[in-house]
Amino acid sequence: MINLFSIRPKGFNIGNDVIYLGVNHFIRMAFQKNYNVISLPATGKYESQKKAGLSSQTIYEINQFGDGVIIGGGNLYENGELEVNPIALKALEKPMMIFSVSRGKIYNNKLELVDRTDVMTDDKMLLLNKRANVSLSRDQATHDHIRNLGANTVVGGCPTLFINEIPQHLVPLLDADKTDALISIRTPTLMSIPVAKQYEMREQLLQLIELLKNKGYSNVKFLCHDHRDIPFAASFKEMEYVYTEDVYTYLTYLRNTRLNLTYRLHSFIPCISYNVPTIKISYDQRAISMLHTLGMDEWNINLLKDDVVQEVKHRIENMNDLNTLKVKCNDRWQQLRSTMLEGCTTFANEVLQNK
Repeated sequence: MINLFSIRPKGFNIGNDVIYLGVNHFIRMAFQKNYNVISLPATGKYESQKKAGLSSQTIYEINQFGDGVIIGGGNLYENGELEVNPIALKALEKPMMIFSVSRGKIYNNKLELVDRTDVMTDDKMLLLNKRANVSLSRDQATHDHIRNLGANTVVGGCPTLFINEIPQHLVPLLDADKTDALISIRTPTLMSIPVAKQYEMREQLLQLIELLKNKGYSNVKFLCHDHRDIPFAASFKEMEYVYTEDVYTYLTYLRNTRLNLTYRLHSFIPCISYNVPTIKISYDQRAISMLHTLGMDEWNINLLKDDVVQEVKHRIENMNDLNTLKVKCNDRWQQLRSTMLEGCTTFANEVLQNK
């Protein structure tokens, strides 16, 4: 039996679980045989357990019991999300694949893109990518940064773009949970944007709610990806919100709405996959670069530089443009799919040859 260790984000954001479904979909296609996945958190800061990341303990276990290790997907190059012991990493004996990992800059008070204060150091990022048998960067900006460091990587995109290919676990949806529109929110204080912009978020959301209702979306609810979003959502007295820690229920919410207006990348991409009308509002480089990688720049709304309410209004009134854009982007998406599958197949061959 093949044992694959999966070092992945296990924080509060349910988007990480959607990514995990997508990663496993491509691994399953590549191996085409039974295997075990041993999933460990990329960092111990969210967990009560100590075993996490690429530590001396986890790498020892990978060498003893594993046949390969997958890093990702997710924003593991930032936020202190991936613990790496460089000495232990050099002792890793099994094939390693970096799959759909991203690194992105944020806007400062001058609305210039700058490095995060908690970004992984370049030397550690270089060490990881030079050690990897396969490195698939999630977006173009991440790819360019790693290549500039002197390591090899290719743009693979995000596996959630093909979430519709996965056999769907049907979750019964109560009539009370059905919506005309969902607004996938993020608590402003958790957004890496200038403080002045954080204070503007409430008024912006009130205007967006009014706009949606005027456009015929009478049943509008917030969708919380993270339990830390609940206090902010609950502060809107006239708005209901939904939250779940079950990834299949979460996907059911997305599949059963008429429109998803989202500040969150991993409700936008699954909606694209499910052919659910969706509008993306981005506020950092990782989201902007991801939409660029998908060829969807013109559908993106920049929270910090655009008139968000007017841009949302324009997209609602021209929703057919989204369908036209998706047809235009299809060849690019199929290339990303091929790249991900080729990378996973290369990894699978390395694992089988090393076993």
